[in-house]
Amino acid sequence: MRVDEYLEHDAVGLAALVRAGEVTPAEVLEAAIERATQVDPALNAIILPMYEEGRRLASAFPEGPLGGVPFLLKDLFQDYAGYPTSAGNRALRRLPADRNSEVVNRWLSAGLVPFGKTNTPEFGAKGVTESDEFGPARNPWNPAHTPGGSSGGSAAAVAAGIAPAAGANDGGGSIRIPAACCGLFGLKPGRGRVPFGPNGGEPMHGASVNGVLTRTVRDSAALLQATAGSEATSPYPIAPPDRPYTEEVGRDPGRLRIGFTDRSPLGTRVHPEAVRAVREAAALLEGLGHEVVEAEPDIDGRALTEDFLTLWYGSMAALVDGVKADTGCSDDHFEPDTLMLAAMGRTRTAADYVRGNNRWNDHVLALAGFHSRHDLLLTPTIAGPPVTVGRLDPPPWLRTVERLLVRTRTERVVTATNLVTTEVMNNLTATPFTLTANLTGTPAMSVPLHWTASGLPLGVQFVAAPAGEGLLLRLAAQLEEASPWAHRRPTGVPYPAPA
Repeated sequence: MRVDEYLEHDAVGLAALVRAGEVTPAEVLEAAIERATQVDPALNAIILPMYEEGRRLASAFPEGPLGGVPFLLKDLFQDYAGYPTSAGNRALRRLPADRNSEVVNRWLSAGLVPFGKTNTPEFGAKGVTESDEFGPARNPWNPAHTPGGSSGGSAAAVAAGIAPAAGANDGGGSIRIPAACCGLFGLKPGRGRVPFGPNGGEPMHGASVNGVLTRTVRDSAALLQATAGSEATSPYPIAPPDRPYTEEVGRDPGRLRIGFTDRSPLGTRVHPEAVRAVREAAALLEGLGHEVVEAEPDIDGRALTEDFLTLWYGSMAALVDGVKADTGCSDDHFEPDTLMLAAMGRTRTAADYVRGNNRWNDHVLALAGFHSRHDLLLTPTIAGPPVTVGRLDPPPWLRTVERLLVRTRTERVVTATNLVTTEVMNNLTATPFTLTANLTGTPAMSVPLHWTASGLPLGVQFVAAPAGEGLLLRLAAQLEEASPWAHRRPTGVPYPAPA
């Protein structure tokens, strides 16, 4: 299979070719590897090639609904036995996993052929993919810009055609933000829908979930169908969908009531391109027969963000302590930003943590009230076009504060904490829209309906009520038909001419 042929197909299409005997899994994989060698040096999307393992899997002619389709794993929470899951961290880079994550087993059972792991910021803690250990991933539409984070390596690889789909996860927007930056479809499943074990049952109280990034809606539907369902470590069973997710694609969504807003939940500036993206999407939806009105949940966005950050900081403290205990490493094996977040977690008490988590219910109730009147919430996915690489690096003064937080155990920590909180909130003004779905556990998606005047993608977000994955897929397929995007090719990487 030639690379130009490979690039014409999504995952479902490639699997159909394999089933028909028109191409073998090995031939498809070699096209994927060739594509990686063509474009990845400029993108830094794959940080751990697994080409020989992929060849071994492909040679066995894997069966399943996606049999023989090349696939990439995110290097965070997606363990593959015998290979490290570095999570962007120096200490974990050479520590092999002793077993597969359950979601990886399900991808393998579907016939996918993993052949590499993708770049992520350290522990997935940023909305850009720029780790000290592996360097930044870059956007195929313009390599000077970020592909987003934390699933930025996966997004860059899929957008550039290295793989038709790649693993991702989302604890604060990490599927939807890269999808918005790279012109991809990104569905964040709801709480408990896709397994996270066996090493954890429900990270961050269900705020963090596994998923994928794809070019087409039908690929995301097929991959969700392959992975959805509880596992032994799931804290509770989740009701199955009304029908297979693959059957939602092409099904009439009906006339939906959609509330939209282009206002930042933090009350901060939203770029005119992001406003335009939402307004154009609203007009498109009206043209498709939906009822679209300007409305938003009665949620204090700043309070929601602070309640989320209390959990985020505490989780980072526990994570850093755990890595140190498992590896015997020191602070030198972590990025300053990571140590700062962990130190922030240690300034909170257990009572602070519980109070913050208890307030999550207030936000859940507020969003439920919105969904009692509207089927979906439409917002920008991010507050502006993808930023340039390095744009969100901490300023020098913050580095000084970070060192103070990490090394000092005096009253000065209180002052430093206030300064750091201000800077963290400032950075979140670039991605203020995604946290709501994580904290409330509801499914959400980013749909690539807009490109800026400079040629960069800028997706829009839809948030559904609990168990609304099927509805999101029905609407996404309708939008994909009305305003197609999969044919668009990034302008920042080369494409072979058809033979």
